[in-house]
Amino acid sequence: MTNSSFDLSGKVAIVTGGNGGIGLGIAEGLAGAGANVSIVGRDRAKTDAAAERLRGYGVEALALVADVSDDAAVRQVVASTADRLGGIDILVNNAGIAIRGMLQDYTEDDWDSVVDVNLKGMFLFSRAVYPHMVKAGGGKVINIGSMTSILGLDWAPAYGASKGGAVQLAKNMTVAWAKDNIQANAILPGWIETDLTAPLQTIAPDRRSLISSRIPQGRWGKPADFAGIAVFLASSASDYVTGAVIPVDGGFSSF
Repeated sequence: MTNSSFDLSGKVAIVTGGNGGIGLGIAEGLAGAGANVSIVGRDRAKTDAAAERLRGYGVEALALVADVSDDAAVRQVVASTADRLGGIDILVNNAGIAIRGMLQDYTEDDWDSVVDVNLKGMFLFSRAVYPHMVKAGGGKVINIGSMTSILGLDWAPAYGASKGGAVQLAKNMTVAWAKDNIQANAILPGWIETDLTAPLQTIAPDRRSLISSRIPQGRWGKPADFAGIAVFLASSASDYVTGAVIPVDGGFSSF
């Protein structure tokens, strides 16, 4: 195997929630390997800024604003990406939200909001890109799960349930789409420094300290820590890797 196995030149990727945090870290990794990238987010200014940052890698980058839980919007994003960039080879299902609260205090609206974005959005995008990947002769789907895909967390019931679903959805795609040369895998981020986890510093400093003490590598992760694994799973280097569930957590889940 040579380094060309990791070359994504000429490939086209969609990264949902790619305008910040883990999503942007992944998008930068893909762009750095040569992929043209379509960034999907809800904040126009933030999404535009992320796309401009990716263009610094010498690739094409689109900034598309959409609600990932809206089927019509998802189909428009996929059609625009295919039309403007020439197809779709890679899908990173990263968009996600969290509403904190104990299960017994959770409202139905809270539950629906989280599951619609975190899990329904993955389904809608995966279904929409499927014919484009078939046309291309294959493709790569990467679902972003969480440590809560495998571990319980008392104050994130809908988030954990949706992230458990992200893993199972990847496994379902693995079995259903193997005949189409589409590989689907899941990445499970551990505790990462992002806007989503930043509030822990102030609202639960004791919990943050406990978490930190359980990370064997001695630090929280950064979005850039996801560039390498994303390139691997998006490239021909992983053509015989499918249905895998890969923690990127500094060893947290092994403690």
